[in-house]
Amino acid sequence: MTAKRYTILAAAGALFASAASAQDMSAFRTGPIFEEFGAHAPVEGIDTFAPDTEFAIAFDVAGQADAGTRNRGFESAARFINMHASHAVDPANMRIAVVVHGGAVKDLLDAEDNHSRAMVTQLLDYGVRFIVCGQSAAAHGVAKADFIPGVELALSAMTAHAQLQQAGYTVNPF
Repeated sequence: MTAKRYTILAAAGALFASAASAQDMSAFRTGPIFEEFGAHAPVEGIDTFAPDTEFAIAFDVAGQADAGTRNRGFESAARFINMHASHAVDPANMRIAVVVHGGAVKDLLDAEDNHSRAMVTQLLDYGVRFIVCGQSAAAHGVAKADFIPGVELALSAMTAHAQLQQAGYTVNPF
């Protein structure tokens, strides 16, 4: 195959893959709890939740946000809250924790240039727990005083997950 033909086929394949993976996000909205983040789409045909539905969910976040963006793992916690509150789950019945390890610990720094900072502060004010792996913090040279006020420090992410499980939390695999 000639180089020109290979280039044309590669470009066509990339264009097809791009179009095939495009997502229609037009139905996604924020709120009712967090208006600036946590977008979700309504889903028709699902049963409503019982008034006494309770959730205790632990999110596991290891990946650091791309430069200039918010941490998507942290935003998943907000999406979970918004999504379920919009489907009649009492927000008081949602206990949410975010266990943070790896490079994601940097997205919890109390720094002006941290694009996740405002979102994390709002989530903390709402009652979401952010628990940092002490091993990851040590590996990245981050002290407890460097974190956004309210962020908790655990011996390790493994320890935090074990303690949350003992308290009735389930791990969200996403």
